[in-house]
Amino acid sequence: MNRQNQKSSICIVCHKAYGALSGGFSGHVGGIERQLSILARWLVDQGHEVSVLTWDEGGDPIEWINGVRVIKICRQKAGLPGLRFVHPKWTGLVRAMRLADADVYYQSGAECVTGQVAMWCKSNKRKFIFSTACDSNCSAALPALHTWRERFLYRYGLRNADHIVTQTEKQRKDLMRNLGAESGVIRYACPKPSGSTRPRDLAYENKRILWLARVCRQKRPDRLLELAVLCPEFIFDLVGPVYPDAYSQDVIARAKKLKNVIVHGSASREMVSAYYEKAFCLCCTSDNEGFPNTFLEAWSNGLPVVSTFDPDSLIAKRELGFSVENVEQMASMLHHLADSKDLYCEISSRARDYFLAHHTPEVVLPQYEEVFRSVSVDQGRLGNHAAGRKEFV
Repeated sequence: MNRQNQKSSICIVCHKAYGALSGGFSGHVGGIERQLSILARWLVDQGHEVSVLTWDEGGDPIEWINGVRVIKICRQKAGLPGLRFVHPKWTGLVRAMRLADADVYYQSGAECVTGQVAMWCKSNKRKFIFSTACDSNCSAALPALHTWRERFLYRYGLRNADHIVTQTEKQRKDLMRNLGAESGVIRYACPKPSGSTRPRDLAYENKRILWLARVCRQKRPDRLLELAVLCPEFIFDLVGPVYPDAYSQDVIARAKKLKNVIVHGSASREMVSAYYEKAFCLCCTSDNEGFPNTFLEAWSNGLPVVSTFDPDSLIAKRELGFSVENVEQMASMLHHLADSKDLYCEISSRARDYFLAHHTPEVVLPQYEEVFRSVSVDQGRLGNHAAGRKEFV
């Protein structure tokens, strides 16, 4: 059989992916969940058998969504405090992985689950692929992992992964230098906007600034409020889920007092598309990210990005907007962009061209498919799934 025609059975472990797969508001629909849902559906379209393991958010224990088999692990808060880590969370994960019975298991983002998946794959002779989700995944200090148990299991997962994917060259270098793990870079993918994209010169007159993210400390929406005070002539659309913690609630309370800030809350994919359509540009106020989906969505719509975070310095090097260090610089660049329609349209055109050349599913996802195919071929297991093999105990 031609290697290009060989198909794998693939299991994606992403506890919070149900909302992204189902298109609803349930769960945490962040960048990882968005990317893995795009990948899962694309792999199904290529003829692969794809399972995704998620939290149980209701419905049947196993669901089929757009050809993807969704296997529920357990309720996120099931079990007794102090014991639920082992049962039902770990035992439920093992049960779901066994039920998926895949050739290759794929998980993204540094957490204890990285080690748990790697451990099961190693003992059951399956292949494991891991991908980073943000720059902190590649730091020696692992600041997002707060317990010894989390750090131990994540490091175990890295050591026992058959292949590691990073989002940027910076992550690739940091992962090797700080954690001794080799990896290969594959950029994120983003579907093209549906329908015809409106010419950006029409949006130039709107002067609406889009901020789209979770309203949490990591994303630094407080900086957006500072920016709104410095730029009263712009309208700022603050879009994203709001959390009950003190920081998130304080930001929203302050935002509602500013006349040029509109708080929208969570948005469906259709609503998000409408925000991009009428936006002048996208602002990002984070210090630490991976490769934001919002950048790709903005560039696919021809929006410049003005950001305090710049993955691999792409914004600066390719002139896709402006990379800044603080709120004052961000305000200055917004005014600079608004003062020249020619400059705005040039950046808009470059952004679209860059997106089409590097980030469409047609460009990116075959790279993931080749990784899955190569580890499966190394394993020598392709074809066994279709033959109805017995699962390993």
